[in-house]
Amino acid sequence: MYRIDVLVIAYQRCRANRGSHGVDGQRFEDIESMGPMEWLAQLREELKSGGYRPQPLRRVWIPKKNGKLRSLGIPCIRDRVVQMAVNLTLQTIFEADMQPSQYGFRPRRDAKEAVRQVHHYTARIGLRDVVETDLRDFFNIIPHGPLMKCLARRISDGRVLRLIKQWLEMAVIELIDGKLRRANEAKHTHRGSAQGSVISPLLANVYFRRFILAWEKFGYAKSLHARIVNYADDMVICCRSGSGEQAMVLMSGLMARLGLMVNEEKTALVKLPEQSLDFWGTTWAVNMTVMENPISALNLRKER
Repeated sequence: MYRIDVLVIAYQRCRANRGSHGVDGQRFEDIESMGPMEWLAQLREELKSGGYRPQPLRRVWIPKKNGKLRSLGIPCIRDRVVQMAVNLTLQTIFEADMQPSQYGFRPRRDAKEAVRQVHHYTARIGLRDVVETDLRDFFNIIPHGPLMKCLARRISDGRVLRLIKQWLEMAVIELIDGKLRRANEAKHTHRGSAQGSVISPLLANVYFRRFILAWEKFGYAKSLHARIVNYADDMVICCRSGSGEQAMVLMSGLMARLGLMVNEEKTALVKLPEQSLDFWGTTWAVNMTVMENPISALNLRKER
């Protein structure tokens, strides 16, 4: 992860994302003016020697469509680059383990494919009971202990595991009433992977995979003919008619066992074709068909 060619690619990807500055105030323009290769060489030495330490996150709040606010933790650029380097290395390793029903934050997969799969299950196979749900505050409640066990099954390098643990436990700094306030809920509660960190989407996928494996292991997929389609913290379970209620109860119980919380306000059982289902901007109406080009209607920036 500290090879200079990996760091160069990581830096280029972070710069292309054009993110804001972290708590240190350093911007990409500052790095470009001093020379990015010199900056990366110094970062490489910190990583190689073991002297690298992540800095706190800068907390900002962004509005959601429902009027509420979402918390983002913005890492410093140096931390983003290191996280990207680790992400580049681990993505291919964990991609081999990801389940076909997981569509978010994966290479060559997107919301369009997730929509097509839901349409396939409901309109073509005939799984007409659909449980739609999302997870409440998913990124902020992922339990660190079970997550680290999932990672340790694939990562043998203790230095990388310690580094990820440091990122999970990073403090946040926020400007409140003109004063900088520091908090560290993640370290105290042993939960959460900051939404806004480069590594968080991969960690979220690794942990959500546990639910999908358990769903299969306990035989729910087979007994209920229940197929999962997951994108980030959104999920639908397409079941045979009459089994949706049972699928909803089993899903909620299994999530609780994994330390996750179902958003009750956004959880419902949709019975097709009597009711309509909306998933990522595409609606399945009474006639069980989607417009000729349903993907054109997708709003991929939709607030969840």
